[in-house]
Amino acid sequence: MQSGKFIACRKFQVTLISASDLEDVRKVFKMNVHARVSINSQAEKRTEADKHGGTSPKWSQSVEYTIGESAVIHHGLMLVIKLYCKRKLGDKYIGEVHTSIKELFDSSIKNGGNCSGEMTCPVLKGSNGVQGTLTFSYRFGDRINVKRPPKYKKLVESGAAVLLCLAIFVKTGVYLPIEEIPIFTDPEVIE
Repeated sequence: MQSGKFIACRKFQVTLISASDLEDVRKVFKMNVHARVSINSQAEKRTEADKHGGTSPKWSQSVEYTIGESAVIHHGLMLVIKLYCKRKLGDKYIGEVHTSIKELFDSSIKNGGNCSGEMTCPVLKGSNGVQGTLTFSYRFGDRINVKRPPKYKKLVESGAAVLLCLAIFVKTGVYLPIEEIPIFTDPEVIE
């Protein structure tokens, strides 16, 4: 039921459990690995870094999103989990996992009718192939209706992000991708 002021949604929770056999991107010190979870490379949320696991970190940390029902049942929305080694001179990229939200939803429904599941995926880094595995669980909440964000809000946020990105570039000469502008870190509903 999608009417003007309300949109049908589901809460979507991802719990990052562990990774194993990751590429050691730090040759001298132990790796402190954290994950950055996003949907279609927007609304990025981070875990704390595991300071003890090295190339086989464990987190057991959850992140949650509100996703429009139409986005859950149609192809196109991707869950992206990127792994990084925390360093003082800037985080070092390890690899990533991409999976379709629709495939996760369809798989969870097939497994006993509940809307949850667990998955182990290969961690990929460009054309270098598999760089280890990542295990995570996921859960889709019951269908709920939430107030639709005003259309002008997304336009204002997009315009503000572009202007802020341009201002930072003009002032400092540093290009900051729009995805890293804080305005996009916590949208109300992903459609």
